[in-house]
Amino acid sequence: MDLATLKANGIVRTQTARPPVRAVFPFGLSQTGVHELAEARFGDMPALTGFALAARSEGQNRGRAGAILWVTQAGLGMEHGLVPDGALRTFSPHHTPRLVVRPGKLADALWTIEEAIASSAVSLVVAEISGADFTATRRLALASGRHGVPVVLLMPYGREGATAAEARWRIAPRPSAPNRYDSRAPGAPRWHVVLERSRTAPHLAGRSFDLEWNDETLSLTVVPGLAAGQVTPPAPPRRGPSDASGIRRAS
Repeated sequence: MDLATLKANGIVRTQTARPPVRAVFPFGLSQTGVHELAEARFGDMPALTGFALAARSEGQNRGRAGAILWVTQAGLGMEHGLVPDGALRTFSPHHTPRLVVRPGKLADALWTIEEAIASSAVSLVVAEISGADFTATRRLALASGRHGVPVVLLMPYGREGATAAEARWRIAPRPSAPNRYDSRAPGAPRWHVVLERSRTAPHLAGRSFDLEWNDETLSLTVVPGLAAGQVTPPAPPRRGPSDASGIRRAS
């Protein structure tokens, strides 16, 4: 049989390939595939959460409709608190419904993520989980690629080892930017970000970035002085969305 006959009989189906992700920041984060965000050290989960929300707005896939599914493994919720809806509005002008699931065990959390992807009823899955082996991340990556639902995994500082994720990011907070109106008030949030692994941009693996959130353009920008390695005078501590308790609250 020729190809046309095979297609006519339903034996061969034509599929549209997913368009390649450009090697442009944030390299598909919150747009496609599975991405891991890990703490640089214990206690960085609020900064990690803030960066995840900022990156979602930076690379927001407005073509897909649906709620965000936020999965929080019970133990992590008790350690770091929960994310209020107001934190989502801080980083995005678009109101997107959020569904929250709090499974007790890692296996239940992974099952929830995979089922949500397969349902195609959500536009994004954000999951706070204690870990995932290569097999688990491979299952999630295949499901994400098949159904087109991106996944962001928020993971503790001990996260290491092999992964099938598109990228692994290591996040730490930085003092917020100076406030132009009040030197004693926090300014724009900043993060120190290391791209540990990347399938989309493997040549950038190991590179670090100092990033700042611009609430006017709703985008992340590189901090020029810090990015160039210039020495800047130490600033007094300022608490802002990158390291403040406003991103998370007690469970």
